[in-house]
This record gives sequence, structure tokens and C-alpha cells, in this order.
Amino acid sequence: MADPTPTLHYLNIGLLGLGEPIRLFLKDAAIEFNDIRYKYDDTWPATSEMLKNAGISKTGKVPVLEYKGNILSQHVPILRYLAQDIGGYDGETMSEKHLLDVVSDIYCDWRTQWITQLSAKTDKYKNGTVPQYYRVLDVYYSTHKGPFLLGDKITWTDFAVYQSIDNDIRIGTIPDELPESIIEFKAAFEVRPNIAPYLKERK
Repeated sequence: MADPTPTLHYLNIGLLGLGEPIRLFLKDAAIEFNDIRYKYDDTWPATSEMLKNAGISKTGKVPVLEYKGNILSQHVPILRYLAQDIGGYDGETMSEKHLLDVVSDIYCDWRTQWITQLSAKTDKYKNGTVPQYYRVLDVYYSTHKGPFLLGDKITWTDFAVYQSIDNDIRIGTIPDELPESIIEFKAAFEVRPNIAPYLKERK
């Protein structure tokens, strides 16, 4: 029996949410999936309770991905799980896998700061946190020859990092100048055959 079509459960909040890196990954990997987006309004508490009662989300939070009979939660672990299951999106050595985890932690630290800017942008974030974040990314993206974190091979961490760049652009906090390694990464990511049509469609 074939595995059921994966189903992504997330909020209908546009392109800034945690579901987007997962969508980008699934698109790139040419995995068809059901994309369920819930209203984030006064109906959300009831929807959240429904997800818990249905066994779809242990906590009532999303994103959740139903995948090959498993219930996957938390967007970074979901990306890592997909990469390990599919192959080709993960590091090959322990050192490479460690590098992916390091940069994903840096991304998570960035996101903790970024989320606070949705209510009120601060000069501290735009002029301090963000430039420092991209300088640190540059250190790692300059390690290997090629546009992606591990060089010519895209990995699950790249999807999260791309989303951070896109998120900063969308809320107007991207630095006027980015490191060359990050510019090259963004350009290479956006022309990938399965990504380019989706990015054009979602704008």
C-alpha cells in the first residue's frame, strides 16, 4: 500500500510563518502534499483544541506534518526528519551534520529576536541583531565553495536560512548590504527548478 499524501497543518498567516520553510522543502523535493491552513482569529482556540482531540497535535500548536504515518512537529525538527528520511538534504559526515545543527541553532536564535519585531520594529534589532546575524552566517556560508551551506549541495538548514532572509525583507529589516556569500546563496536558492515557480506564484 502506498503511503498517504503528506498533510501540512499550519495557520493562514501568509508567508512569515513557520510552515513556509517546510513548504519550500517539500516543493524542492517534489513531494506532493495537502496544505491545510487554519484561520488565526477567534476560532483558533477551538481549532487548536480540535487538533489535540484528533491526535494531530499533542500541544494544539502548529506546524504539524502528517508524514508516512507519523505526526511530526516543530519546523526545524521536521526539516531535519525529512532530510534524513529522503536522503540528499543532509550532511554525509558527522562534521557536516554538526555544521547543519550549528547554523540551525543560529537561525533559531535569530527567529526569537525577529518575532518580537512584528509588533514594533526596533533600531536595536535592525542595526544590531540583524547585521550581526548575517555576519555570522557569512562565516559559515564562506566555509565551503558553493552557494549553499555545504557547497553545491542544498541541505535542510538552507531552507530555514532562506526563510530568515525573506522574512527580514518582508518586514523591512534586511541590511542595505549583505555579505557576498549570502547574496550568492539567495540567488542560487531562488532559481532551483522546483522552487522558482513556487516563489513566483506566492509573491
